[in-house]
This record gives sequence, C-alpha cells and structure tokens, in this order.
Amino acid sequence: MSRSLRFDAGAERELNEAVEFYDLESPGLGDVLLAEVEHALAQVEAFPEASEPLRDGIRRRLLHKFPYALLYSLRPAEIRILAVAHTRRRPFYWEDRR
Repeated sequence: MSRSLRFDAGAERELNEAVEFYDLESPGLGDVLLAEVEHALAQVEAFPEASEPLRDGIRRRLLHKFPYALLYSLRPAEIRILAVAHTRRRPFYWEDRR
C-alpha cells in the first residue's frame, strides 16, 4: 500500500526559508537543496521504514549535502513530514507537531 506525503505547515515553512537562505548565499543553491529534499522524499516514500527511528514513532532521514533532516511519522494512509530541521539547531523543537 502506497502512502501519500503530507507536509506539516511548519515543515513547509522551514523548507521555504532554507531554500531562500541558500539562494541568498549563492544563487541556485536553494534549488540544489530542493533537489536533495525531493530525492530524500522519494526514498522515504519508497522505503518509509528504512530511516532511522528517533523516538516515539518519529523517523529521521538525513540529507547528504546539507545539514538538514526530514523528520516524519508514519500513518496508515500517509507519511507526515513534521519538520525540515537543521541538524545543529534546537533539537526536538518540532515535537508538538505530531
């Protein structure tokens, strides 16, 4: 059974802010980040249980080229992206998004 991907509003905002930040640092770098996120999302969608369990049913898929992780939970009909979290800032700030 295939699950649909759904972004929490906070996760969507974090992704947009990160893309804007990297584009300001170097034009086009935001697109590289977005491509990396899309690649990670495809892997999560294809193999949702392969990513590292973090705690309480939350899983973490690290990005390779950027210091970010996709934090997500598995539900019967969907994969809910809870955060696009910088790996060196504010751990577990996203916990109330479950």
